[in-house]
Amino acid sequence: KFPVMGVRWRSSLTLGEKEQVNGSSAAAAGGDNKREDGNKQVVASYWGIKGEEVKKEDGTPWKWNCFRPWETYQADLTIDLKKHHVPTTFLDKLAYWTVKSLRFPTDVFFQRRYGCRAMMLETVAAVPGMVGGMLLHCKSLRRFEHSGGWIKTLLDEAENERMHLMTFMEVSQPRWYERALVFTVQGVFFNAYFLAYLASPKLAHRVVGYLEEEAIHSYTEFLKELDKGTIENVPAPAIAIDYWRLPADSTLRDVVMVVRADEAHHRDVN
Repeated sequence: KFPVMGVRWRSSLTLGEKEQVNGSSAAAAGGDNKREDGNKQVVASYWGIKGEEVKKEDGTPWKWNCFRPWETYQADLTIDLKKHHVPTTFLDKLAYWTVKSLRFPTDVFFQRRYGCRAMMLETVAAVPGMVGGMLLHCKSLRRFEHSGGWIKTLLDEAENERMHLMTFMEVSQPRWYERALVFTVQGVFFNAYFLAYLASPKLAHRVVGYLEEEAIHSYTEFLKELDKGTIENVPAPAIAIDYWRLPADSTLRDVVMVVRADEAHHRDVN
């Protein structure tokens, strides 16, 4: 019994309290639960509550916790890849040349290792949407007003970019110094973008738009290397097949095609 102010919902109980109520032997928060047969049972929630079992349309179990079937989609490959926002105002030109200046060290570091390049840059590409969504979320709370759908749009963009990373992780494993580089680049970029968004959201979105234009160019070069045979066109990772609803026999080239289409969509949004 919990006598404080009457009733408490089960979902608000801690694991220790649930043990008291149910007499179960659940582990501490974040640990694994055990079934009666002694085998570990995966708990896909930090509350320690087993998630609802989800299945595909064909009845087979859904094996991904990082996304659900209703979050999958088929990319629009007909989107215009050559669209370009010509910089006219001072902020446009500032955003454009900032992005262009960042391309040179990137080209020098990665050379033509496009698989590794894609994986590393997606660790940065997922930052703007999260920062923008977070700041608009706080603004909505402060002003007691709706966001016009922009919070969800930007958070969805961040999640989509994160899924790009999860996909390319299956194709190219980062080296130790590349992992270390992520800490540095992400730390600098997060704070720089945060300050830029506070100063001028328009400038921040323009920067992302031009970054996406560069991403389209990089993935186009990636496709050329795949077509020439310089990079092996390996089978598509299972996570990519389920996320983009690709055919079972899809290859890395198909994955790059849908990722490039995603980048083009983010370009237009920003």
